[in-house]
Amino acid sequence: MKTEQSPALDGQIARAFIAHARALLTEDYLLRIVRCLATLDETDVWWRANAESNSIGNLLLHLAGNARQWIVSGVGGVPDVRVRDSEFTATDKEGLTKAELLARLHATLKEVDSVLARLDTATLLDTRTIQNCTGVTVLEAVFHVVEHFSMHTGQIILLTKLRTARDLALYDFTDGIPRKTWE
Repeated sequence: MKTEQSPALDGQIARAFIAHARALLTEDYLLRIVRCLATLDETDVWWRANAESNSIGNLLLHLAGNARQWIVSGVGGVPDVRVRDSEFTATDKEGLTKAELLARLHATLKEVDSVLARLDTATLLDTRTIQNCTGVTVLEAVFHVVEHFSMHTGQIILLTKLRTARDLALYDFTDGIPRKTWE
């Protein structure tokens, strides 16, 4: 049975969705990545398990490229200048340090957050062409970036644990309740 919702409730849900997406990107995933990078040296950031795998450096470039393409360009209308393949072929030979990679990711997420902060939630069902895919709704674009960021943040955490052989203590379980420690 379908129930009708008021436009006010629809707007409230849309605003809550955007607010949560912004928080996940800037206050959750990014801060976990920062925690990981604090434990790694430059060699660890560019280490690859094998030729078919990506380094953390590649993943950071990829996250910045993807978020910029889908939100800043796709939703915000800024020209798309992404060269996706370069995100995966980059190595330590290009001279990008973990500080520079993190600065790039921070700058991109600042742009993303700016687009989302001024987004008219009435446009969530408007369509865009993003990455040569037509008919992508703004809602799908935002959801894609959050989901994509989550997946690669998990990979960065795993790679960090593999390189450091230690628990990152992302949660405190002292009283039996998981509490974030990266805030």
